[in-house]
Amino acid sequence: MPLAVYRNDMWDTLWIEANLATMAGPAPYGAIRDGAVAAKDGRIAWAGPRKALPNAPEALAREVRSAGGGWITPGLVDCHTHLVFGGDRAREFELRLEGASYEEIARAGGGIVSTVAATRAAIVEDLVRSAAPRLAALKAGGVTTVEIKSGYGLDLENELKQLDAARRLGEDGDIRIRRTFLGLHALPPEYANDRDGYVSLVADTMIPEVARSGVADAVDAFCEGIGFTAAETERVFMAARAHGLPVKLHAEQLSDLDGAALAARHGALSADHLEWLNDAGIAAMAKAGTVAVLLPGAFYALRETKLPPIDKLRAAGVPMAIATDCNPGSSPVASPLLMLNMACTLFRMTPEEALAGMTREGARALGLQDEIGTLEIGKAADLAVWNIGEPAELSYWIGANLLRERVFAGRVDGYQGE
Repeated sequence: MPLAVYRNDMWDTLWIEANLATMAGPAPYGAIRDGAVAAKDGRIAWAGPRKALPNAPEALAREVRSAGGGWITPGLVDCHTHLVFGGDRAREFELRLEGASYEEIARAGGGIVSTVAATRAAIVEDLVRSAAPRLAALKAGGVTTVEIKSGYGLDLENELKQLDAARRLGEDGDIRIRRTFLGLHALPPEYANDRDGYVSLVADTMIPEVARSGVADAVDAFCEGIGFTAAETERVFMAARAHGLPVKLHAEQLSDLDGAALAARHGALSADHLEWLNDAGIAAMAKAGTVAVLLPGAFYALRETKLPPIDKLRAAGVPMAIATDCNPGSSPVASPLLMLNMACTLFRMTPEEALAGMTREGARALGLQDEIGTLEIGKAADLAVWNIGEPAELSYWIGANLLRERVFAGRVDGYQGE
């Protein structure tokens, strides 16, 4: 990474009195102590040691801000959420505590289909209004990019309604929203006796319209015993790719259906959950460059006991991302920093791996690695400024308010102060 790019016109903002966790380069965390980072026109214009600045800070930037001796990281990337939905499923939480399994609840008419009913009954303004506090919580945790899936409409009108709500959540221009079409999430009640008919609807009607209208950046599916088979998933993936949409997959969460290998064969951006991932799936993901998105919130909330094969993923060089999986059923989580902690305490990842998982690798899981995820010149000036002494504190503290400033496209949002 070059240390300096100097232009005749002044930078918009320069942060000094900072340590940088660039998440790029060979040093742990890509760390630059006593560093500085500058933004110009929404892009990172300079990043490096403060002593290498080409002039006095006041001569270089219109605004000079102090990080107070804390750390600046890339803005966090939450690459897997179901943020937009109607209703809630708090009663299911009670049922699980009473001994019912996630699968039992789903087969009894709860789970995803109960959220479908509430989502279909809501107008788009209701969905935006209910999702806004969850999005605000992610922002308060340093998130500058979030992926939002559909999947609670399960017909064309309501899937498009969810995707429109996701779009509206980004209208203030202070967060990057990526939208994912998840039509193959569950079987809607009206197709209870016609699985093939519903898969055909998704592949032959919904995906062409989603692609034509440009409302989604990718297509996802739920390949699982209580979801859809590998053959059904592949049919939808083929339709997505035929219409120029990249794919990703909920895979191997509750059982091993070789979903990760299927996803890799289709060049998937990511395969997500992966508790039951097998060796062949790991090898296929490594070869394809498919990111493993690990979701400790769902693992915790469902009280699962089978861990994702972290050591094998690490040994194979599979990139590992971390996300909240914010959803009403299996991961009612809106705290990205809690996910960093759980990635370390439950999955035994290192704090550096966890932070990379919500910056560099989270960006890769969305196909945005050239735009965000590291502090490098030319990338979007999406930053999080933290009141911490070491980067590991982001994974260490539980419930602490660590964010000093959140910066999106060079604009400071949510200044916390000292």
